[in-house]
Amino acid sequence: MNARWRTIGERSSPAGDGRQEAGRWNSPIGRVTGLGRDLSVGWLLVFALSMTGCTHIERHIVVGSKNFTEQVILGELLAQYIERQTDLRVDRRLNLGGTFLCHRAITSGEIDLYVEYTGTAYTAILKHDPIGDARQVYQRVKQEYAERFDLVWMEPLGFNNTFAIIIRGEDARRLHITTISQAATYAPRWRAGFGYEFMERKDGYPGLAKTYGLTFAEPPREMDLGLMYRALRDGRVDLVAGNSTDGLIAHLDLVVLEDDKHYFPPYEAAPVVRRDTLMRYPALGAALRRLGGFISEEEMRRLNYQVDGEHRDVKQVVRDFLEAKRAFSPSASKSRRGTG
Repeated sequence: MNARWRTIGERSSPAGDGRQEAGRWNSPIGRVTGLGRDLSVGWLLVFALSMTGCTHIERHIVVGSKNFTEQVILGELLAQYIERQTDLRVDRRLNLGGTFLCHRAITSGEIDLYVEYTGTAYTAILKHDPIGDARQVYQRVKQEYAERFDLVWMEPLGFNNTFAIIIRGEDARRLHITTISQAATYAPRWRAGFGYEFMERKDGYPGLAKTYGLTFAEPPREMDLGLMYRALRDGRVDLVAGNSTDGLIAHLDLVVLEDDKHYFPPYEAAPVVRRDTLMRYPALGAALRRLGGFISEEEMRRLNYQVDGEHRDVKQVVRDFLEAKRAFSPSASKSRRGTG
């Protein structure tokens, strides 16, 4: 033990020549003081390293999505783009569930962002009656989400994914049906299949039935979105409500009927982000702004088909799309700095 105290004292000798000052390094106080200095330095180093580690761990965000193909694709697209355009690490919580679950997740802080649709936010979350003006709907949801939830709507991605009332192509051609009003004539002999959200939402089945006078041979069946198109093709139902950008519609010879009474509001897809996340990571906002107008309706339909029709891996589909759009080129990623 004494050898250890001496060694510490000798290394700390102010003279630097190995001599010990009388009454200092040989005293218990001097020995403890020397050890204390070394321990203090050690603890400072540990603290600094731990803080560095914590800072690194905290530089991540969580991207969520709803539970259907297009949403999973868009969630993965946001994740890959953010990873390449910023120094943030992205955790993926895709396929979470429906609109209300994703809304609870972002308002509670479980996720930082996901893609929502303007008409869905306007009617399902904010409880407004549907209207047809796309710009007005966007401005209203942007303002009210900021005021009520402290959430920020970024610019729309570039496509409108409206609800689509769909029947089999052979029925449309045989009966010369092109509109929902025309289909309403045959609906009393048909069976319908709808998603559970569509059955309950203000912009869903209750309003649609009232607007077009729809009645069916039996109460509409609640079905998973991923099963409806094949159920329609196989004759288990005769009319469904899908999404206008679904890739399987043309592939399965299905026909989207015209909403001739303009019942459905616009459904522009846009990232919704927590305000505190944008304030913490300014580079995130800069990256998301570059995605405004990035995806056309035809491109979204093609992405959906590659996953649903060709059964390709979502990550690879998104990677190929972003590379084809030169989203990972030096000019596109020149603002990658790690700010925030």
